[in-house]
Amino acid sequence: MSDLPHSPAAERNKEPILAVLRRVLPPHGSALEIASGTGQHAAAFAAALPDWSWQPTETEPAMLAAIAARTAGLGNVRAPALLDVMAPDWPAPPGAPFAERFDLVFCANMLHIAPWEACGGLMRGAARQLVPGGLLVTYGPYLEGDVPTAASNVAFDQSLRERDPAWGIRRRENVEAEAGRAGLALRERHAMPANNLLLVFSA
Repeated sequence: MSDLPHSPAAERNKEPILAVLRRVLPPHGSALEIASGTGQHAAAFAAALPDWSWQPTETEPAMLAAIAARTAGLGNVRAPALLDVMAPDWPAPPGAPFAERFDLVFCANMLHIAPWEACGGLMRGAARQLVPGGLLVTYGPYLEGDVPTAASNVAFDQSLRERDPAWGIRRRENVEAEAGRAGLALRERHAMPANNLLLVFSA
């Protein structure tokens, strides 16, 4: 699979994320992953959590084949679906809306490389798709009002905004407020390597 798209960051952070998922998730369930990217997280988590079914999604049609190839052979991973978080129904056309609700919605490293409106779309969509008591888990860099910002995140935020003015590291408090408007509550905050956070919201 050396010819597949590869994310060094996903390779580095999959084990720390998995360690938290093992603590917060029940033994079995169904997961909907938003912005699956290269499929590295889907492959790693589905392999490590065999009693969980995993539905990868991506907004970039060109990535679906890579996700399918990377997760081939994992019986608990479904075919990747095209999904736009800001669509009123998930997944986006041409797929029909998901017929089921999920125990977990997982989204890593999306909010800072998407317009701010995508945060509200993610929260509203997760609220629609989660079972009562289900979890939304987000991972990535955040700014926090009561925590000094690491110099690396300051530089990263600047570089993101230079690439696209609509991008940028989001303030955790603002993300939490968007979640609240959708009916989701922040349950846990986990500090992660490389100045990232993993946030656990409950429906």
